[in-house]
Amino acid sequence: MSDAYRSMWKELGLDLEAHDMLLGVLGNAYQEIYLSQKERPEGMGYFDFVMSEVHGLRIKELLDEKAAGRKIVGSYCVFVPEEIALAANATLVGLCSGADFATEEVEKLLPRNTCALIKSAFGFKLGKVCPYLESADMIVGENTCDGKKKAYESLGHLVDNLYVMDLPQVKSENGRALLRAEYFRFKAAVEKLTGSVITTESLKAAIQTVNAKRKAIHRLSALREADPAPISGLDALLANQVFFYDNPARFTASVNKICDELEKRIEARQGVFPAKTPRILISGCPQAVPNWKLPFIVEGSGAVIVGEESCVGERGTRNLTSESGQTVDEMMAAIVDRYFQVDCAIFTPNAERLAHIEEMAAAYRADGVIHYGLQFCQPYLMEAIPVEKALEKKNIPCLRIETDYSMEDAGQLKTRIEAFVEQLKG
Repeated sequence: MSDAYRSMWKELGLDLEAHDMLLGVLGNAYQEIYLSQKERPEGMGYFDFVMSEVHGLRIKELLDEKAAGRKIVGSYCVFVPEEIALAANATLVGLCSGADFATEEVEKLLPRNTCALIKSAFGFKLGKVCPYLESADMIVGENTCDGKKKAYESLGHLVDNLYVMDLPQVKSENGRALLRAEYFRFKAAVEKLTGSVITTESLKAAIQTVNAKRKAIHRLSALREADPAPISGLDALLANQVFFYDNPARFTASVNKICDELEKRIEARQGVFPAKTPRILISGCPQAVPNWKLPFIVEGSGAVIVGEESCVGERGTRNLTSESGQTVDEMMAAIVDRYFQVDCAIFTPNAERLAHIEEMAAAYRADGVIHYGLQFCQPYLMEAIPVEKALEKKNIPCLRIETDYSMEDAGQLKTRIEAFVEQLKG
């Protein structure tokens, strides 16, 4: 990445030495995991470029937007509505939380057995290595789980622009009413931040923009039903990860360009893996950049990942927001309806999530499911056991994985996953 960005990073308050180390590790991992793949779609070149500039050109773009009067809103969760931010003249970006960093400093503020994702978010802040976080005019947290809820109390002492959104835990009318109230409260907060009042025109345009992103990802997902698989699970995951960072219109065009290429591959029966390669669905916790450990091991063990039942995957993008509303209130109601369908493990009971796992396994003709749980992530680890039992009743093999962001258990995971793949072949 160009040295021209160093002054930009310094002005943002990053620790340049620590940041250089992070970029070095990220670059080496990307080279080993992504650029070593065979038969990649040419359109993935765009996403390779995005990753090479993820802390460079994209940050400069965001700072240029700020200089032009636009606000940047940083988010940790798919429950934060991008439509509302866009409609108020703000840009929503995902924040860093996919690797271990500054662990010793984090454990001075959080218990050692805190969820890996939460500790990662704190590590990027305490280590001063996340330019997205330092660029944000508002950081949005959300009370999805108890760990996050209590952690944001501590994060509030580290940043001066934290906004915390409350979320329902039950799919009920009271739960819907809470989500509606919180989204209107968020709307008011973003309008105050930007000084822009959300109008019928701006909200409709924002809904259409975000729906276009989701439609492009839906198109990509549908093409993964083909056998042989026209794209690796690693590359499809990368597109889902970049969804949270990139300029929306540019992202949409780039994903559709890949889909055009994949349609030709499918017609020619050209795949990145041979036909009849064991097909695996990943279910569970989100996999944020640069959390590529599990898919790298899975696809290095002779299987192909054909779908992600995850917030960085179909759970986060599955449903569109209705574009039929004619007033701001009607469109806000549509946004509430759309996000209330997200079947995060925070909800209890959560039969919808199990139904979606089964639907995805059937749609993508998955031979088996790997349930991915981050260490100490209680909601997903607790749901993993009933998910496994329900899938086994449907004769769908399931492997439960509990891990973190380190590579210490890579050998053990590889052994277990290779055995699971052999079971699927049998």
